[in-house]
Amino acid sequence: MGEVMEGFGGSMERSCASLLKELEDIWKEMGESEEDKDLMLLELERECLLVYGRKVEEASKLRAQLHHSLAIKEAEVAALMASLGEHNLELQMEKKSSSLKKRLALVTPLLEDLRVRKEERVKQFSVVSLQIRKLRMEIAGYCSESNTSNSSFNIEEHEHDLSLRKLNDCQTQLQVLQKEKSDRLHKVLECVNDIHSLCAVLGLDFRKIVDEVHPSLHEAGLERYTYISDSILDGLTQVVLKLKKEKEVRLRKLRETMESLLKLWNMMDSSEQERKPFEKLTCIVGSLNQNATLTEVLSLETIEQAEAEVQRLTELKTSRMKEIVLKRRLELEEICREAHLEPDMSTSLEKCIALIESDLVDSSELVATIEAQILKAKEEVLSRKEIMDKINKWMASCDEENWLDEYNQVQDENRYMAGRGAHLNLKRAEKARVIISKLPAMVDNLITRTFVWEDEHNMPFFYDGVRLVSILEEYKLSRLKKEQQKKLLRDQKKLQSLLLAEKESIYGSKPSPRKSKINGSGFMTPMVRRNSFGGRTPELLTPHSYSGPRGRFSTTPFNFVALSKEDTSSSSASLSGSELGFGFHAQLQI
Repeated sequence: MGEVMEGFGGSMERSCASLLKELEDIWKEMGESEEDKDLMLLELERECLLVYGRKVEEASKLRAQLHHSLAIKEAEVAALMASLGEHNLELQMEKKSSSLKKRLALVTPLLEDLRVRKEERVKQFSVVSLQIRKLRMEIAGYCSESNTSNSSFNIEEHEHDLSLRKLNDCQTQLQVLQKEKSDRLHKVLECVNDIHSLCAVLGLDFRKIVDEVHPSLHEAGLERYTYISDSILDGLTQVVLKLKKEKEVRLRKLRETMESLLKLWNMMDSSEQERKPFEKLTCIVGSLNQNATLTEVLSLETIEQAEAEVQRLTELKTSRMKEIVLKRRLELEEICREAHLEPDMSTSLEKCIALIESDLVDSSELVATIEAQILKAKEEVLSRKEIMDKINKWMASCDEENWLDEYNQVQDENRYMAGRGAHLNLKRAEKARVIISKLPAMVDNLITRTFVWEDEHNMPFFYDGVRLVSILEEYKLSRLKKEQQKKLLRDQKKLQSLLLAEKESIYGSKPSPRKSKINGSGFMTPMVRRNSFGGRTPELLTPHSYSGPRGRFSTTPFNFVALSKEDTSSSSASLSGSELGFGFHAQLQI
């Protein structure tokens, strides 16, 4: 630059010298005096000085402007660096050795970069601050579109601190508020869902209920719920508690109504068609509160319908109570009859009818008493089941024994005749003999088991009003007598055979078995009157017996087949003993 100035100065001196010489030539030609020439030169020199002075003044002003501009920009750079927290930036310049324009050229781009970074940082602060303010307003209960839209970021509040540390603090605060909003929102949704389910069960208007808290709560969608203040939560909580209390009251009322209705149904044997309209309500009886979740199951209309049905059946119960009592009593008697028990006579048909007609006892209590007796009878039936099975098995064995006796008698008469199905009867006879051989042990076992049952229940085991042990002991005694009579009969037959053989040797011919003849020794051959069914008389099939409510047990001596007057007492006892087992068993049948 100095070389340029020197060259410019040299050229200017040459130009001034040439111009001055040319001016002197002009003056000389014009004839100017030396004084005039000196005055013109002085004036020319004065004008040059004025021009230089102006230039110097302008340069000074420009330098001052450069200093001022540089100072302003450097101050702004320092302020931006302090605000943004960028303390690691340093100006790459030397103040003493660098010119003002160079220093200004270094500061200007740095300043522009800091300004851009500040704008971006301000935008970040603005977004975070607006969200924080919006969340605070929602939590505080001042959430409205106008408030949130008109609110803007106030730069003055954060002008002196736009650092990343400050921004991170704001973002952390925003996350805390977002977490709080999420928790409150879930509480609001939980309460709203509870209210919706409770309204469905109670048959209430969901929209009307939640409108009392806030109109926006019935709108669907998670993003629609912006009212999460403490007042909203408290209001929803109070509504939920109120509805739950109402649900408990209605549930208790409906359960009591349904219990009464079920009793009336069972008492009056209501048909399935009558019960069907209340089918969904039957689950209420004996269930917990949370099980009553069906739609409108606890509505006032449903409860009123159930109460009306209870009232209708209560009015109808009085007219049908006699029929119900009679039916329950017949059911009790049928159970006792099948189990060979004696029904409780305190609720006999005659007494029940008299009590109902006299109105001395509540009909429902009478039915409840009979039902309790039915339940007790069923329990006793279950406790007697093992012994009753053994009794049935014993009676079946007795049937086989009677059949075998009949079969043996028929075989004695038709010894030389082979009928159709004879081989089947032979097989059955073999099985019957095996079964009969087990009869004594079976009876002893049944007696032992009966004694055990009586000890366990501290009461005798009755069979159609007679103690079973007595029946079995009587059976054992009669069976023993029967065996003795069979032995006597066999001995009698042997004696008869000897007598017949002796008569045949004397007279030379065999007497007819159907005629009664007196031998030489004075004995008479017994003749048994037989019918077409195997030789039994009608008197044997229908012996004199004790008649109980459910069966007959022999209490008098059995009738025996008729013999001729000349027959001895021993032969009469032997003939009757063969029929004793069948007659005793026939009296056990119902």
